[in-house]
Amino acid sequence: MGSVGRRGGNGGWKPGFTLVEILVVIVILGLVAGLAVALVDPGERDLSTREARRFAGALEYAAARAQWRNEMLGVSADGGTLRYWRRDPANDRWLVVDDDDVLRAHALPAPLDAMALSYAGRSLASNAIVPLRASGRNEPFAFLLATPRFRTTVALDPLNRASIAGPDSTGS
Repeated sequence: MGSVGRRGGNGGWKPGFTLVEILVVIVILGLVAGLAVALVDPGERDLSTREARRFAGALEYAAARAQWRNEMLGVSADGGTLRYWRRDPANDRWLVVDDDDVLRAHALPAPLDAMALSYAGRSLASNAIVPLRASGRNEPFAFLLATPRFRTTVALDPLNRASIAGPDSTGS
């Protein structure tokens, strides 16, 4: 094994690296660092998109479950947490759903917040429980997922199909 170095003018080896070798190593390290940052810390836009897709899927599942089990379910958003509820017919109260992995309370990653936006074309309190009826005949509703820079709207239509609008820049 030879030592690291470069060939000198008189045919001998001089210790050290060439400038090209050093630049190649720096470029490779930069690419690896860039990939690591992108994988570890997704941007707000990607975060908003991923959580909106997850929420839309859970809403469609909840609407279908309400029909399958003939029960009234509900969904609410309280800042950084999404919750699903079951209406107890015995005492007419909402109870948190905790027997279903898809519908368990879900804490949103920072800096994402959620709030109820509209129900049947009217605005409502941000932490209101939006019902999903056992009949499957639900009023259209929408929730807002927001970061400081992006807003994404997740809506369910009367046919229980979820749609996602955004993420749109808030302009800040």
